[in-house]
Amino acid sequence: MSTLKLAIIIGSVREGRFGPVVANWFAQQVDDRFDVDIIDLADTALPALPAVPPALDPDPVRPADMRDLTDRLAAADAYVIVTPDYNRSYPAALKAAIDWHFTQWDAKAIGFVGYSGGSGGLLAIEHLRQVFNELNAHTVRNYVSFPRYYLLFDEAGRLRDPQEPGAAAAALLDQLHWWTKALVAARSAPIAS
Repeated sequence: MSTLKLAIIIGSVREGRFGPVVANWFAQQVDDRFDVDIIDLADTALPALPAVPPALDPDPVRPADMRDLTDRLAAADAYVIVTPDYNRSYPAALKAAIDWHFTQWDAKAIGFVGYSGGSGGLLAIEHLRQVFNELNAHTVRNYVSFPRYYLLFDEAGRLRDPQEPGAAAAALLDQLHWWTKALVAARSAPIAS
């Protein structure tokens, strides 16, 4: 089997956000089982959704500047969402990106890396599990969490104590790899009628 494609999605688009630091750290943890594509949602305009729900029109006409995002999401075999908690949930830009893309998530594996003050992004992750379940994606159980991330990384964006987060990332990647291989094989099999 060829190397699997992993899209790491930075879910926050706020000015001064910490997501790129966390995403770059996670990308460094990925081994040669995956080719990595870091997708920063701040690079794509995410306008209001069309009136027709995705269940009725799963591949809507998208704005031209969204084509790159759509193509990169479609090309991925698996995803890792890097997200903070915003008001006990996940960022609006991430929700918009998810909702604009219905079929791209179907039967693919998804992992999570969270960061925030007290919860370490776990509140956002729990909400995202519900959303991706509805989209027929498989969210893996393991995750990486950075509670009080601002104390865990130094001024240069390096973890002060990388051992525990590194072990969590390795466990997440092992699960993600297993599920991604299984789902790639399953998507290539004909559907029984």
